[in-house]
Amino acid sequence: MRVIRLLIALVCLAAGAILGALNRQIVSIDLGVGFIPATSLGIALIVALLIGALIGGLAISASVVLPLRRRLARAQRTVVAPPTIAGPEV
Repeated sequence: MRVIRLLIALVCLAAGAILGALNRQIVSIDLGVGFIPATSLGIALIVALLIGALIGGLAISASVVLPLRRRLARAQRTVVAPPTIAGPEV
């Protein structure tokens, strides 16, 4: 499994390097409420992809992972503890 993760990481790193190398144009980005000064198009694309991945991960976490954790905690609280065997009184 580690080898597969390493290969995926290397492929993503290579794709980012290629994306940055092929898009050297200078762009300025106007967000309506703010302005990002002149930067390389490749950097802007990589940052946009990273921000999208982070927002997507947070959305998945909030909509799937957190409710499942709550259900698991609730299920663990309702499990009845096994009866304990009383030893001899001393």
